[in-house]
Amino acid sequence: MLPVTEQENPRTAGIDEVSTLDALRLINDEDKLVAEAVERVLPQVAEAVDRIVERMKDGGRLFYIGTGTSGRLGVLDASEIPPTYGVSYDLVQGIIAGGWDALYKASEASEDDREAGIRDIKERGVTAKDAVVGIAASGRTPYTIGAVEHARAMGCFTTCIVCTPDSAIEKAAEVAMVPVVGPEAITGSTRMKAGTAQKLVLNMISTAAMIQLGYVRGNRMTNVRSSNEKLIERSRRILMAETGLSENEAEQFLNEAGGDLRVALVMNKASVDRESAESALKRSDHVVERSLELLSAQK
Repeated sequence: MLPVTEQENPRTAGIDEVSTLDALRLINDEDKLVAEAVERVLPQVAEAVDRIVERMKDGGRLFYIGTGTSGRLGVLDASEIPPTYGVSYDLVQGIIAGGWDALYKASEASEDDREAGIRDIKERGVTAKDAVVGIAASGRTPYTIGAVEHARAMGCFTTCIVCTPDSAIEKAAEVAMVPVVGPEAITGSTRMKAGTAQKLVLNMISTAAMIQLGYVRGNRMTNVRSSNEKLIERSRRILMAETGLSENEAEQFLNEAGGDLRVALVMNKASVDRESAESALKRSDHVVERSLELLSAQK
């Protein structure tokens, strides 16, 4: 039997014969099913996040691995974490079959190479302390299955995001997240509903992990990197909201902190200079609240 991601969708069988607006309505109706599918697997996502955070707290890292759309989504999510949460680019990494060239041009044949998945895991330096997330819409991709099986055998925590139930990759991973979104609007085009479901789950994994690690206070990204005008303005707003400073005062603190919101927050809240704030942050994995506790204990 064909995987559900490859089956034809009777609801969109006439999509080529309707108006543009009606075609878009058909696609939109299918997209509405995605959030419900993700909702059904939230317990598994939560378990995966908790296990990933355990690894991270013990010095481990998070690796996403996949092919085609799945691989691109993993690389995208990984690339957005450092500027958003101020963490090292090593902490969350994406691996895609075919390498970086596959990000902008098709390299789909590489997905059939099981040994390549194992080789890429080894070359990236994955260790037993790490967590590995295999991403595969159909769940039968040899490249990704090989990588997940190898990672699990070496002691990594392994999980997967797959949109087909009872697949090979589900059996390979310790925890399986299986949002079953049904057949695509265009038969087999898993960049659509399956890709959307994968993106939602990836957002949840990385965001919830960063929250648990202490890089969010309330719903504010207190570790954001002020790397452009938009983020500089955001840093200033967060500093004002967290401390009650005026705009001018917040700007002054950020300047004194070298533009680092984390340093500015610790300087203001603990009434310390930049050197003391940076030292405390370094000793606390750059978690603002933990830095404040360290400085308070020293007084």
